[in-house]
Amino acid sequence: MEGKTKEQFVHSVFESIAPKYDLMNDILSFRRHKAWRNFTMRKMNVKPGSTAIDLCCGTCDWTISLAEASGTGSIVGLDFSQNMLDVGADKIKRIGLDKQIRLVRGNAMELPFEDNTFDYATIGFALRNVPDLVKVIEEMRRVVKPGGMVVSLELSKPTWQPFKSIYYFYFQQVLPLLGKLIAKRYDQYKWLPESLIHFPDHKRLAEIFRSTGLTDVQAYPLTGGIAALHIGLKPHGAARSEGD
Repeated sequence: MEGKTKEQFVHSVFESIAPKYDLMNDILSFRRHKAWRNFTMRKMNVKPGSTAIDLCCGTCDWTISLAEASGTGSIVGLDFSQNMLDVGADKIKRIGLDKQIRLVRGNAMELPFEDNTFDYATIGFALRNVPDLVKVIEEMRRVVKPGGMVVSLELSKPTWQPFKSIYYFYFQQVLPLLGKLIAKRYDQYKWLPESLIHFPDHKRLAEIFRSTGLTDVQAYPLTGGIAALHIGLKPHGAARSEGD
């Protein structure tokens, strides 16, 4: 990563792994990421006609789930990797959701949308990759309407031994080799476990959610804590204080 900012490095990683990203997600999560997302969607209980923005949307699986749950509401998928968006756009067109979903190349720390625009703001498996996660959560809070929901589904730190030791061995030793074999990218998948080392555990992340002004914050550790879902609501009346 020498000579590059974190943002530049992360961008180069995702531009390069885009074609194999979905396959590697299966391997990274022991094929659990779809079950985690289904659990998340049940907790979100998306109302018909709702609007949403899916930050760091990658190849758009969650973006598509949000569109299907909403039915008619406008959904935005935002990512800074054009290669990821191109893969996602193909999926969206194939299933006929290209009128409902709009894809935007942009920065999660500086969302190109007005305050109080969406009913939901989501980010999946990306919060640990951003240069400033607090800024991203603040931006998500800003663009949702009062009463709107901010949602993060992310890899986390398992707490239960001996599973913790087994998982870290897999994550730090086995995963980069699988990345080399399958995606022909060793350094990029070696970096992924390193990105988790300094990431807050699920309790600390819940505290960060609260510190940005979100209320009714809920944290759900998943699969022995290797992932976690966080949900927070923007308080009613918050619209007047945006930008203070």
